[in-house]
Amino acid sequence: MKYLIASDIHGSSYYCEKLLEAFEREQADRLLLLGDLLYHGARNDLPAEYSTKKVFALLNGIKDRILAVRGNCDSEVDQMVLEFPIMADYLLLQEEGLTIFATHGHLYGPENLPPVSGLDVILTGHTHISKCRKITDSLWYMNPGSVSIPLDHRKIHGYMTLEKGLFSWKNVEDGREYRSLQL
Repeated sequence: MKYLIASDIHGSSYYCEKLLEAFEREQADRLLLLGDLLYHGARNDLPAEYSTKKVFALLNGIKDRILAVRGNCDSEVDQMVLEFPIMADYLLLQEEGLTIFATHGHLYGPENLPPVSGLDVILTGHTHISKCRKITDSLWYMNPGSVSIPLDHRKIHGYMTLEKGLFSWKNVEDGREYRSLQL
Protein backbone atom coordinates (compact mmCIF):
# COMPACT_ATOMS: atom_id res chain seq x y z
CA MET A 1 0.00 0.00 0.00
CA LYS A 2 1.30 3.43 -0.92
CA TYR A 3 0.10 6.54 0.90
CA LEU A 4 0.42 10.14 -0.14
CA ILE A 5 0.33 12.26 3.04
CA ALA A 6 -0.53 15.96 2.97
CA SER A 7 -1.78 18.73 5.20
CA ASP A 8 -3.03 22.29 5.22
CA ILE A 9 -4.61 22.80 1.80
CA HIS A 10 -6.49 25.77 3.31
CA GLY A 11 -8.91 26.17 0.41
CA SER A 12 -6.30 26.62 -2.34
CA SER A 13 -7.71 25.11 -5.53
CA TYR A 14 -4.35 25.66 -7.23
CA TYR A 15 -2.43 23.56 -4.69
CA CYS A 16 -5.24 21.03 -4.35
CA GLU A 17 -4.98 20.41 -8.10
CA LYS A 18 -1.19 20.08 -7.77
CA LEU A 19 -1.71 17.64 -4.90
CA LEU A 20 -4.10 15.49 -6.94
CA GLU A 21 -1.65 15.54 -9.86
CA ALA A 22 1.02 14.29 -7.44
CA PHE A 23 -1.39 11.63 -6.14
CA GLU A 24 -1.81 10.30 -9.68
CA ARG A 25 1.89 10.67 -10.54
CA GLU A 26 2.85 8.75 -7.39
CA GLN A 27 0.24 6.07 -8.15
CA ALA A 28 -0.69 6.10 -4.47
CA ASP A 29 -3.46 3.91 -3.13
CA ARG A 30 -4.62 6.31 -0.43
CA LEU A 31 -4.49 10.05 0.24
CA LEU A 32 -4.04 10.73 3.95
CA LEU A 33 -5.05 14.32 4.76
CA LEU A 34 -3.91 15.76 8.09
CA GLY A 35 -6.51 18.52 8.34
CA ASP A 36 -7.19 22.17 7.48
CA LEU A 37 -8.71 21.39 4.12
CA LEU A 38 -11.08 24.23 3.20
CA TYR A 39 -10.81 27.33 5.38
CA HIS A 40 -7.66 29.49 5.24
CA GLY A 41 -7.76 30.40 8.93
CA ALA A 42 -7.83 33.85 10.48
CA ARG A 43 -4.03 34.03 10.89
CA ASN A 44 -3.20 33.02 7.32
CA ASP A 45 -3.23 35.08 4.16
CA LEU A 46 -5.44 33.75 1.38
CA PRO A 47 -3.55 31.03 -0.49
CA ALA A 48 -3.26 30.87 -4.30
CA GLU A 49 -6.61 30.53 -6.07
CA TYR A 50 -8.65 30.36 -2.88
CA SER A 51 -11.84 28.49 -3.77
CA THR A 52 -13.28 26.22 -1.12
CA LYS A 53 -16.06 25.06 -3.44
CA LYS A 54 -13.56 23.91 -6.04
CA VAL A 55 -11.42 22.19 -3.38
CA PHE A 56 -14.29 20.18 -1.95
CA ALA A 57 -15.42 19.19 -5.46
CA LEU A 58 -11.88 18.02 -6.30
CA LEU A 59 -11.52 16.04 -3.08
CA ASN A 60 -15.01 14.55 -3.32
CA GLY A 61 -13.99 13.22 -6.74
CA ILE A 62 -11.64 10.76 -5.02
CA LYS A 63 -13.54 10.37 -1.73
CA ASP A 64 -13.19 6.58 -1.67
CA ARG A 65 -9.39 6.88 -1.56
CA ILE A 66 -9.14 9.52 1.20
CA LEU A 67 -8.44 9.09 4.90
CA ALA A 68 -8.60 12.34 6.87
CA VAL A 69 -8.45 13.88 10.33
CA ARG A 70 -9.83 17.20 11.56
CA GLY A 71 -7.66 20.28 11.65
CA ASN A 72 -8.18 23.30 13.88
CA CYS A 73 -9.69 25.19 10.90
CA ASP A 74 -12.08 22.36 9.92
CA SER A 75 -15.69 22.55 11.07
CA GLU A 76 -19.03 20.77 10.95
CA VAL A 77 -19.97 23.02 8.02
CA ASP A 78 -16.95 21.65 6.12
CA GLN A 79 -18.11 18.11 6.88
CA MET A 80 -21.49 18.95 5.35
CA VAL A 81 -19.89 19.51 1.91
CA LEU A 82 -17.15 16.87 2.07
CA GLU A 83 -18.29 13.34 1.20
CA PHE A 84 -15.68 11.58 3.37
CA PRO A 85 -15.23 11.79 7.15
CA ILE A 86 -12.99 14.56 8.50
CA MET A 87 -14.13 15.04 12.10
CA ALA A 88 -11.90 12.52 13.91
CA ASP A 89 -9.06 14.06 15.92
CA TYR A 90 -6.72 11.23 14.97
CA LEU A 91 -6.45 7.88 13.27
CA LEU A 92 -4.19 4.90 13.84
CA LEU A 93 -2.58 3.08 10.94
CA GLN A 94 -0.87 -0.29 11.04
CA GLU A 95 1.36 -0.40 7.98
CA GLU A 96 4.40 -2.57 7.23
CA GLY A 97 4.86 -3.35 10.92
CA LEU A 98 4.65 0.32 11.93
CA THR A 99 2.03 1.84 14.22
CA ILE A 100 1.35 5.38 13.02
CA PHE A 101 -0.66 8.02 14.91
CA ALA A 102 -1.96 10.57 12.38
CA THR A 103 -3.41 13.84 13.67
CA HIS A 104 -3.47 17.50 12.72
CA GLY A 105 -1.10 18.65 15.45
CA HIS A 106 -3.11 21.20 17.39
CA LEU A 107 -4.07 18.63 20.05
CA TYR A 108 -1.23 16.09 19.91
CA GLY A 109 2.33 16.35 18.72
CA PRO A 110 5.94 16.05 19.86
CA GLU A 111 5.37 18.39 22.82
CA ASN A 112 2.02 16.80 23.81
CA LEU A 113 2.30 13.09 23.08
CA PRO A 114 -0.90 11.13 22.53
CA PRO A 115 -1.98 8.76 25.33
CA VAL A 116 -1.28 5.69 23.20
CA SER A 117 1.55 3.24 23.77
CA GLY A 118 3.48 1.28 21.17
CA LEU A 119 3.64 4.03 18.56
CA ASP A 120 6.42 4.20 16.00
CA VAL A 121 5.46 7.46 14.25
CA ILE A 122 3.44 10.56 15.06
CA LEU A 123 2.35 12.36 11.87
CA THR A 124 1.08 15.92 12.10
CA GLY A 125 0.50 18.96 9.96
CA HIS A 126 -0.59 22.26 11.58
CA THR A 127 2.79 24.04 11.81
CA HIS A 128 3.25 24.29 8.01
CA ILE A 129 6.88 23.26 8.59
CA SER A 130 8.20 19.93 7.31
CA LYS A 131 9.94 17.91 10.00
CA CYS A 132 11.53 14.58 10.69
CA ARG A 133 13.06 13.94 14.08
CA LYS A 134 13.40 11.23 16.64
CA ILE A 135 11.52 11.87 19.88
CA THR A 136 12.61 8.72 21.75
CA ASP A 137 14.61 5.63 20.85
CA SER A 138 11.50 4.12 19.26
CA LEU A 139 9.31 7.11 18.29
CA TRP A 140 9.62 9.43 15.30
CA TYR A 141 7.83 12.74 14.68
CA MET A 142 7.10 13.65 11.05
CA ASN A 143 5.32 16.53 9.34
CA PRO A 144 4.86 16.93 5.56
CA GLY A 145 4.70 20.73 5.82
CA SER A 146 1.90 22.58 4.06
CA VAL A 147 0.58 22.01 0.57
CA SER A 148 -0.49 25.65 0.19
CA ILE A 149 1.17 27.90 2.80
CA PRO A 150 4.65 26.61 3.75
CA LEU A 151 6.30 28.43 6.64
CA ASP A 152 9.72 26.79 6.83
CA HIS A 153 12.88 28.35 5.42
CA ARG A 154 12.69 26.28 2.21
CA LYS A 155 9.18 27.52 1.31
CA ILE A 156 8.50 24.12 -0.30
CA HIS A 157 4.86 23.33 -0.93
CA GLY A 158 5.19 19.78 0.29
CA TYR A 159 3.75 16.35 0.83
CA MET A 160 5.05 12.96 1.89
CA THR A 161 4.76 9.42 0.61
CA LEU A 162 4.91 6.20 2.60
CA GLU A 163 5.59 2.89 0.93
CA LYS A 164 7.23 -0.21 2.40
CA GLY A 165 8.43 1.73 5.44
CA LEU A 166 10.06 4.48 3.35
CA PHE A 167 8.89 8.00 4.16
CA SER A 168 9.75 10.56 1.47
CA TRP A 169 9.20 14.33 1.57
CA LYS A 170 8.54 15.87 -1.83
CA ASN A 171 7.75 19.14 -3.57
CA VAL A 172 4.13 19.22 -4.81
CA GLU A 173 5.13 21.38 -7.78
CA ASP A 174 7.47 18.85 -9.40
CA GLY A 175 7.61 15.72 -7.22
CA ARG A 176 11.30 16.18 -6.36
CA GLU A 177 12.29 14.43 -3.13
CA TYR A 178 14.17 16.53 -0.59
CA ARG A 179 14.26 14.14 2.41
CA SER A 180 13.64 10.47 3.13
CA LEU A 181 13.73 8.02 6.01
CA GLN A 182 13.48 4.24 5.92
CA LEU A 183 11.96 2.66 9.05
